[in-house]
Amino acid sequence: MKLILVTMNLRFFKTLLFLIAFSNVGWSQDKSELLKTAIESQEKLNKEFADSTSSPLTKEDLAHFKQLDFYPVSESYIVEAKFEKIRKGRVFEMKTSTDRLPKYKMYGLLRFKLEGKELQLYVYQNLELMKRKGFEDYLFLPFTDYTNGVETYGAGRYLDMHIPKDKKVIIDFNKAYNPYCAYNKKFSCPIVPEENDLKLEIKAGVKKFHD
Repeated sequence: MKLILVTMNLRFFKTLLFLIAFSNVGWSQDKSELLKTAIESQEKLNKEFADSTSSPLTKEDLAHFKQLDFYPVSESYIVEAKFEKIRKGRVFEMKTSTDRLPKYKMYGLLRFKLEGKELQLYVYQNLELMKRKGFEDYLFLPFTDYTNGVETYGAGRYLDMHIPKDKKVIIDFNKAYNPYCAYNKKFSCPIVPEENDLKLEIKAGVKKFHD
């Protein structure tokens, strides 16, 4: 039986803890610091992809890899959101690119404004991952938008966060990244739930790998 490499592995998540797309801070933190952190996260991601011990790339792609293609970092895509925890959130099997069906809990709702539009995204908690040391408060935020299939990966992108300590969090779309399936079909990746489709372009974060 062929082994399916799950995109949500511990090595990947240890790196993502550095790339957390949310911070439990308000606008009291200077935006220049947030922009600096976004640039550092992209540099960190490039190093991970260039390292054969952590890269999801195929051997062929790794041999020619220089760096990922990102949109220019922009403060326009750093937004403040209101976090609402969902009481008794629905537990469901999230579809993936394979027949794997990991269980997730609908943990909370994020409401924010971008480009003059009132938007919302749900965040989810992986019921298996939360049992592992270091990931007890990890939350998963997948999303799709109008750039998918044009400038970004067709199946959408991901963001990560910790369980917020208050009702306001910062969403930094500059840290949006692709699932491993965008680089290598041997991985099994969660498919973005329909409720997390944004009706606008998110021109921030990583772009698609191959034209």
